Amino acid sequence: MDTFISIMETMMVILFGISWPINIRKAWKAKTAKGTSILFYMFIWFGYVFALVGKFALISNNRPAPWYQTVHWYVLFFYILNIIMVTIGIAIYFRNIRYDNRIKTETVNA
Repeated sequence: MDTFISIMETMMVILFGISWPINIRKAWKAKTAKGTSILFYMFIWFGYVFALVGKFALISNNRPAPWYQTVHWYVLFFYILNIIMVTIGIAIYFRNIRYDNRIKTETVNA
């Protein structure tokens, strides 16, 4: 296990992940799905999931060594944290779709 590589990967995931709380806050306050791409969210979400599955495959291939000798826990933590944040962003997207539809219905009925 190379600590330097794990640290670099963790820094990449942290720096990339900094954008998610900003995105979540902006989407929550906007209350509209306009300008948001669910396809983009899904690509990012699946990218994180595939990376996490890759880590678990690496752990599995290095048996009988304990998992913590194969992959640093903090790398897994930040992948999982980013998956959670992207999932929250997806949930907010669907909430905002409902807001958009409600406004559209109110406009038509007015």
